[in-house]
Amino acid sequence: MFNNLLNHTPNLLTVLRMALIPAIYAALLMETTFGYWLALGFYIFAGVTDFFDGWLARRFNLQSGFGRMLDPIADKLMVACVLVLLVDNGSIAEWHIIAALIILCREILVSGLREYLIELRVGLPVSRLAKIKTTAQMVALGFLLPGPAGEAVLASAHVIGLGLLWLAAILTLATGYDYARISIKHAAWHKTETENETETKSKE
Repeated sequence: MFNNLLNHTPNLLTVLRMALIPAIYAALLMETTFGYWLALGFYIFAGVTDFFDGWLARRFNLQSGFGRMLDPIADKLMVACVLVLLVDNGSIAEWHIIAALIILCREILVSGLREYLIELRVGLPVSRLAKIKTTAQMVALGFLLPGPAGEAVLASAHVIGLGLLWLAAILTLATGYDYARISIKHAAWHKTETENETETKSKE
């Protein structure tokens, strides 16, 4: 029984991470100091589950096709939903919404590129710059989530959060370009290979 539970723990943690999204929304709806800190607590806990589901999967060789599919979806859902919630409550407003849109569009673009490249049996490795982008993005959301409660503790929390959000957006453009370039290169190669095969068959 223990082994069976352990086998499913990484996927259960991933599902839990997605379940925390409405919990963050409910906490923000309180619009109280407690609610803002609770939202941040849920967000941090989601980050902890993200670390442990990957660590457990690698440590005990529990990786599965379902987990590899679900984990990036959970991450993208968390980022997208928190960005939307922060725009909704005014923590991200005016020109700063552009940074949020850049990040959202990039997530959709990369997801589409990965799906296309899978059909070509080509992997799209995560670059070091992309990891830095993800870190800046997650920390930015952490600074922005507490809202006025966070500024009461650290007056520059909101400014720091927006600054990191723009840094993430700029890195997003750079990594998005790299991924698009790699995808176009493989797409062109695949097209050439297909045309060569077609030409060979026609000669036969």
